[in-house]
Amino acid sequence: MSLSRSTPEAQGVSAAALLDFIKDADQKIDGMHAFMLVRHGHVVAEGWWAPYSAESPHSLFSLSKSFTSTAIGLAIAEGKLSLDDEVLKFFPEDAPETLADNLKAMRLRDLLCMSSGQHAEDIEKFDFYSDESLTKAFLSLPVAHKPGTHFAYNTPGTYMLSAIVQKITGQKMVDYLRPGIFAPLEIDPQWAESKQGVSLGGFGLAIRTEGIAKFGQLYLQKGVWNGKQLIPAAWVEAATARQTSNGSSPLSDWDQGYGYQFWRCRHGCYRGDGAFGQYCIVMPELDAVVAINAGTRDMGSVMNLVWDKLLPALQSSALPADDACDARLKMALAGLTAPLPQGRATSPLAGKLSGRTFTIAANDQRIDAVALEVGEAKDTLSLRIGRTTHRITVGHNAWEKGRTFLATDLGNRQVAAGEQPVAASGAWTSDTAYTAHICFYESPITLAADLHFDGNRVTINIEPQVAFGPTTNPTLTGEAR
Repeated sequence: MSLSRSTPEAQGVSAAALLDFIKDADQKIDGMHAFMLVRHGHVVAEGWWAPYSAESPHSLFSLSKSFTSTAIGLAIAEGKLSLDDEVLKFFPEDAPETLADNLKAMRLRDLLCMSSGQHAEDIEKFDFYSDESLTKAFLSLPVAHKPGTHFAYNTPGTYMLSAIVQKITGQKMVDYLRPGIFAPLEIDPQWAESKQGVSLGGFGLAIRTEGIAKFGQLYLQKGVWNGKQLIPAAWVEAATARQTSNGSSPLSDWDQGYGYQFWRCRHGCYRGDGAFGQYCIVMPELDAVVAINAGTRDMGSVMNLVWDKLLPALQSSALPADDACDARLKMALAGLTAPLPQGRATSPLAGKLSGRTFTIAANDQRIDAVALEVGEAKDTLSLRIGRTTHRITVGHNAWEKGRTFLATDLGNRQVAAGEQPVAASGAWTSDTAYTAHICFYESPITLAADLHFDGNRVTINIEPQVAFGPTTNPTLTGEAR
């Protein structure tokens, strides 16, 4: 069942202020994908930047961690786990031969609080795509600090929580959560797994934006949904409270304390969040939830916009109806689109270049050849990587949707292996230059492909809008044979 809908004013929210928020989000945040505001249990504003849509799931990255926390809470409520359980007891077969005291002292609560004792530089080297046992790899990491005394953001630790759930329930965590929260909330989850068949836990979950909003509303309602207690209220309180310190700056939303896989925020709020701007922000004092998907390098700017524009819009009582402003808000929300390449649909050189294959010398990006087929209403950009040619249909001043086996990182790590939805739009920015935006719209990733033609030669730059590594790549040169 979907969340109920309402006009903003009926729930004490200014439509004019929401319009101002949407305007700034569209113009000032580089890479907004989706937004939903729930007030008093009603959706009062929702919008998606095309090609993103209400129907498409979106990668949550570390927002997945808050769902993993929920699984732990449910298992504790069933008597299957305790916060004081020692981590080693679940995987004695994976323990190192020599057991350090700090490793022996590591408990479930330390994993939940990101205080398991490892140094950040050791955590960063963890390979989630290894063929070897990831639980064994985690237990082999040095534990430099006494668990519970040192905060270090630890995605491998969240994987361990998922592995523990699977060990004690006999179910993958995504399946364990289905009857607990996913089915009641009518969320259809997709959760990537390790090569050992364990839900990744700290990332890998993809759901729709409304699913994020429902999850936040469930926590706002102290674990109650449609009159049924799905999550113990005591777990909701503990998981979202300040369990450990992670900084002291009053101006940083990453320094307000950390719970059980939830962040504390300024203004008495808490959140789950994920890389590049995946947010589930819960505002208990204002009875509101904000769900956001984005693909931005500046996550703090998204949080600041929520505080600066949305908080003042939430009033304590209903406001007078404003039909005209509501209509303008709906029109603005319905017309959102991710930035399209600006330029012309064709070029004087288009006919001469169309379909020619430009071969590229060996390079770290593994792109062997490129070709552009020019059409009246759409083009086709082809990239040959290894033995596979990936053909992307590109719209003119519009997003053209399709499917592709092209990985979001062009196959360097195969982080998005398998077929996935894609949308692309392109334009000639000059007589000799063509730009295409390739949007993997179930993820935060958009690639900008810039081609500059000069006779039988082409130079190519393909760069991601956001990435965990560099967002700039060396320029490649191809030659028509």
